[in-house]
Amino acid sequence: MTMPTVRGQLLARVGDQSPGLLFEDSAWTWAEVVQESCVRAAVLDALLPSGEPPHVGVLLENVPEFAFLLGGAALGGAVVVGLNPTRRGEALAADVRRADVQLVVTDAAHADLLAEVDVPVLPLESPDWDGLLDLHAAAAVPDVEVGPDDLMMLIFTSGTSGDPKAVNVTQAKVAYPGQFLSERFGLSPADTAYLSMPMFHSNAIMAGWGPALAGGATIALARRFSASGFLPDVRRHGATYANYVGKPLTYIMATPEAPDDADNPLRLVFGNEANERDIEAFGRRFGCVVVDSYSSTENAVVVQRVPEMPAGSLGRPVDGVKVLDRETMAEVPDAVFGPSGELLNAEEATGELVNTAGAGAFAGYYKDPGAEADRMRGGMYWSGDLAYRDADGFVYFAGRTADWLRVDGENLAAAPIERILLRHAAVSEAAVYAVPDESVGDQVMAALVLTGPLTPAELEVFLAEQADLPTKGWPRYVRVVDTLPRTATNKVLKRTLSAEGPTAGAGVLWTREARGRAYR
Repeated sequence: MTMPTVRGQLLARVGDQSPGLLFEDSAWTWAEVVQESCVRAAVLDALLPSGEPPHVGVLLENVPEFAFLLGGAALGGAVVVGLNPTRRGEALAADVRRADVQLVVTDAAHADLLAEVDVPVLPLESPDWDGLLDLHAAAAVPDVEVGPDDLMMLIFTSGTSGDPKAVNVTQAKVAYPGQFLSERFGLSPADTAYLSMPMFHSNAIMAGWGPALAGGATIALARRFSASGFLPDVRRHGATYANYVGKPLTYIMATPEAPDDADNPLRLVFGNEANERDIEAFGRRFGCVVVDSYSSTENAVVVQRVPEMPAGSLGRPVDGVKVLDRETMAEVPDAVFGPSGELLNAEEATGELVNTAGAGAFAGYYKDPGAEADRMRGGMYWSGDLAYRDADGFVYFAGRTADWLRVDGENLAAAPIERILLRHAAVSEAAVYAVPDESVGDQVMAALVLTGPLTPAELEVFLAEQADLPTKGWPRYVRVVDTLPRTATNKVLKRTLSAEGPTAGAGVLWTREARGRAYR
């Protein structure tokens, strides 16, 4: 099978006069998008030094220039390095060095973040940039050979459990899932894909930009995600498709409900990491279908949602994906559930999701052999995600490998406790994490964002009613907060919460006695 390339998918749009890109009050046909991409390919060819990795850092919001640079890199064989605007100072400079960036394209709003970067920085507002665009305005399609395995982007992992790693993103790694998803969801020139997730992240590229390109759908680009702006944008642009990662559905559901919310063109929303309550409620409120999937930046482990799957399950893994013990590398036993759905053998049934067939779509980390070797132990891809599997083969997310809690000599996973807390109607978001026990091991702590009233006594009653809550899983500490610390892609920074512990941090702290259940 010949794998597709993004270059090939862009060239298929040459001469296409259907709408290609919408942004605020501006619009481009697909033919114009391809021509603008050719211009950027010529500009990059002129700017990037010969003999060095052709890597251009892009530190921008979701503006048309990001899309044109992405297209230019794909056509000309350059590599876009997506830079995260939440990174600062030496951390951002280290990302630039690690990725062999030769030049950073940015704008006036972000230029100050690059003070410690030791490569040229070119703001879009500069006369130099305008001059380069004018000089190459008539650029033709670059006469270069670009293959499926050639790098097109470097995308940094979220860094929720350590320093971000630069993931190699090849032409095929964007083009193939784009083609697959466009066919799966029936995306065509009649559709408009609303893209508000940050384009420096894999979800925006592989679940938004790529499928729209492959299907010839219009891309409606939002500068940044806005919960209150989501529905007006969908209506304004006639969006039929949208993608998300993390908590956007939760934030949109928290906006005031209106009787005509379902009066919109949206038919399908695709993403990952939404909770079941929001998946169902969002589809009902806005009159669309929400398809949530398991995925990561590395994109090497695939778990598919299927009809009539059990509540709380990620779905059924594809062939080769198993749950293994990290130490023995053997498959863990099936999960055993009690009459109320409680997991009876959590410690022995919980393992790591692994692609035992190899690397899957993982193309490695850029110049990071140590991290790559850790991911590919024994010739298998270890995801870093904990899970357990029932007797019918469905898997359940149990958190990251850093989410193991050792309470009174027993191992607990954070994600099942979070799912229980989210059952309460007043709880909008829940993060469960470890804090040190007074003597040895961990205590369970939870940070909650509320959308309604909840008292310590009411929480105690609610937890007592949850028959599947492990005895050791009762949070010793609960902090009620307005917001949770997050990455730019909406992943909770649990290491920040753990570092604060029960004695620091914002919000109101509820505490229960070591052997009691009442909170004060």
